[in-house]
Amino acid sequence: MTPAIIGIAGPALLPEEAALLRRHHPVGVILFARNIVDPAQLCALVGDLRAALPAEAVLMVDQEGGRVARMRPPHWQAHPPAALIGSLHGRDRAAGLRAAFVSAALIGAQAATAGFDVVTAPVLDVARPGAHGVIGDRAFGGDPLAVGRLGRAFAAGLLAAGVQPVGKHAPGHGRATADSHMTLPVVAANNLDADLAPFALNADLPWAMTAHILYSALDSALPATLSATVIDTVIRGRIGFQGVLVTDDLAMRALSGPPSDTAPAALRAGCDVALYCAGDLDRTAAMLAACPDMTPRAARRLAAARGLAAARRVALDVDVLTAERDRLLAS
Repeated sequence: MTPAIIGIAGPALLPEEAALLRRHHPVGVILFARNIVDPAQLCALVGDLRAALPAEAVLMVDQEGGRVARMRPPHWQAHPPAALIGSLHGRDRAAGLRAAFVSAALIGAQAATAGFDVVTAPVLDVARPGAHGVIGDRAFGGDPLAVGRLGRAFAAGLLAAGVQPVGKHAPGHGRATADSHMTLPVVAANNLDADLAPFALNADLPWAMTAHILYSALDSALPATLSATVIDTVIRGRIGFQGVLVTDDLAMRALSGPPSDTAPAALRAGCDVALYCAGDLDRTAAMLAACPDMTPRAARRLAAARGLAAARRVALDVDVLTAERDRLLAS
């Protein structure tokens, strides 16, 4: 397989997109609101994608809860933002941890029913006063230990639904004063221990996502996604993460250059999978053609992630869990 996950243009798989998937065999496809209309349409799209992708490929969705949700009412259940769960944890630790697990189990059950394998959550960034609002209520809070514990409970809930979680955005987006969707944030702090702590507490998650941030005390030239120094010494080293490392979206303006340049650079730096979400056919095709072959280590990590989700899956009663979450969040 090609070590890339790509977006597609709209709510139906175009013939030229299907041909591209069959030609390059990417690791998977990520879907966004532009691709999701209602359950019947999504079911048909998932079937078409599965027919065009390798059997072991993944379907990914950004479904954190709160404002980051691609499946929305009226067709799908709404889910609370992480900050609301973090607030409950501040009042009652046990209730907060249980709410994180239950909410993620409900998100995971919803995603699994729709045909997704991977949900890009939990957010493990630590909220900081004065930071840009791009993270905001997507973070569980400002206490690194609480963020790590809540993230771990959230990941356990996704795994209980048989869905692979993705911890993001390593090594920490919480200090950024700019939105990496629009420009490259620079973090000058030379002590990132608090930012790294939640990721270290979740070092055994099956997936993690990089941050498009320049940590100038670690690498004065390259953002984390493209920095072998940050990936080797911090994400793989200090944090100890050994799972599948996927880039944040290479279409974001924090990175300069076309994805046909940035994807190979990220893979050379140590990422296992490049993520390009824009869905524009020409640039997507050029990126896939530019990617090197998947490394054996990346293939083993992907297989381990699939195996973990299969092993941790349990039967879930959505109605019972929904009622429990409502009670917890009302307390």
